[in-house]
Amino acid sequence: MGRVPAPVADVRRAVREALPDARAASERAEPPWLVACSGGADSLALAAATVHVAPGEVHGVVVDHGLQDGSGGHAARAAGQLRDLGVTSAEVVAVEVGSAGGPEAAARTARYAALRAASRAHGDAPVLLGHTLDDQAETVLLGLGRGSGARSLAGMAAWDPPWCRPLLGVRRATTRAACAALGLPVWDDPHNDDPRYARVRLRHEVLPVLEDALGGGVAPALARTAAQLADDDAALSALAAGRLEVLADADGSLDAVVLATDPPAVRRRVLRAWLTAAGARELSDAHVRAVDSVVAHWRGQGVPPLPGELVVVRAHGRLRVLVGQMAPARPAGPSPTR
Repeated sequence: MGRVPAPVADVRRAVREALPDARAASERAEPPWLVACSGGADSLALAAATVHVAPGEVHGVVVDHGLQDGSGGHAARAAGQLRDLGVTSAEVVAVEVGSAGGPEAAARTARYAALRAASRAHGDAPVLLGHTLDDQAETVLLGLGRGSGARSLAGMAAWDPPWCRPLLGVRRATTRAACAALGLPVWDDPHNDDPRYARVRLRHEVLPVLEDALGGGVAPALARTAAQLADDDAALSALAAGRLEVLADADGSLDAVVLATDPPAVRRRVLRAWLTAAGARELSDAHVRAVDSVVAHWRGQGVPPLPGELVVVRAHGRLRVLVGQMAPARPAGPSPTR
């Protein structure tokens, strides 16, 4: 047997190293694996490597967003390539893309919903996604530009059930070289070069300027930053989980007086987790900070309603979440101390 080309070996190594975390989280000794494939270089290289190194069944799914002429034909060809690679099965799932959040967000929402459904259909199979180091760097830059916190700047997680991203340490150029070495023709989605999308402008305009200005190595540096922030966020989130266990009562209320003594980074994570457990969805940083203000800077003020018609009130030193109710009027007299 001839020597395996270096790019192919690099992708296979990345996949081999990523699978144990997903396997450990599964209730099955050898879970089936589900590879999301668009026919592009990243997902094709991922699929080829997964078929080669993964134990057990490997299934493929191609999501057809229906956003371009001929998208069904592209999806069918990608599914055919998956079958040629030796997957156990390959299917095309057509989705209807809405408009909420803009075209990128709407397509992502539809895609992930289809992939979750496919995962469930295959016994909660881990879903392997072809995001690369370059995608991670772009995600960090987008977070920086939007003023996001550490959780967003930590980028995409390598394992976030059911999502498994083995290629976060692999460059986009490596996946393309791997496909070339394997003789796999790749499809380049025109949307990946469409300047209407912020990520595309970052890829083709911002990152090249940064690479030139800083002497190269920007994408790997951003990916390292994401990994470091992910470690920090995991530690703070674990600390916050412990504090929430101590400060929350069985009735769902939260001790605001004691919580106020915690560092802001821990306090806001406690609040986010508490609000999520109470049913809050799509919480923004502004939402969490508004609730935090009645913990750290309590002067009897109220909190604007949260998504889902939830209202947070403070009484007798504790926070409570009310559903579909208005917050009580601020009492007359001096500012409360509790």
